[in-house]
Amino acid sequence: MQRLSDGDSENINFVRPVRVPAVISFAADPPTVDVEIAWSALVIVDMQNDFLHENGWFPANGIDPSPLSEVVVPIASLAAASRDAGMPIIWVNWGVRPDRANLPDSFVARATSAGTRPTYGDPYPSGQGRILVRGDWGANVVEGLSVEADDVIVSKHRPSGFPDTELDSGLRLRDLTTLFFAGVNIDRCVLATLIDACSRGYDCVLVDDACATTSLPYMTNAVCHIVRLLYGVTANSSDIKTALAATSPIEG
Repeated sequence: MQRLSDGDSENINFVRPVRVPAVISFAADPPTVDVEIAWSALVIVDMQNDFLHENGWFPANGIDPSPLSEVVVPIASLAAASRDAGMPIIWVNWGVRPDRANLPDSFVARATSAGTRPTYGDPYPSGQGRILVRGDWGANVVEGLSVEADDVIVSKHRPSGFPDTELDSGLRLRDLTTLFFAGVNIDRCVLATLIDACSRGYDCVLVDDACATTSLPYMTNAVCHIVRLLYGVTANSSDIKTALAATSPIEG
């Protein structure tokens, strides 16, 4: 919202820029999909040091992060293609309060595995900060992915990025209605955020080769099946990038 520049200080301009239509089509499962990229965004979930870096929280608990690292390059490539087409990037990352004031005790207890391991907000023995605390090393985006000045970062404190965050209001203020999902873990935070998005009326595209999990492989197949059945469509990043490359950058 900005004031008019004609010298009349009593007027406020509610007129929003007109967006140039740019419809893309790409193969998806179950159908081919038409998407207006002016009303779309790429949502990247949890690509953070605590999950992917060798010194992060997951590896410290004996979880092999290598399956997650395999999607860094596909996500970086998809993000670059999205930016080139004028589609905004939204990073939805764990970023808890240091005092864990808005995390239920039962939620924290589950994450400690009955008190046998450190959890959200606890300090690292190595001194790298606190686990998944907003602004600390573990909550930062992993090396190989870049957060640009025009990107939006949403800090969450639940598996889904919607509860008690500005994600929904930020999307609606930008009139964004179609969301492409990438990130980790596909069977946890990616799926939880996608289901909540669908429940709020957003159209959802799960970019299957830009998602990963440390769970057993059949979980990825199960998630893709349930998304196609109930919540949206799945698609491959190469098909999306080809469609995006055929458009002109969005103006306005």
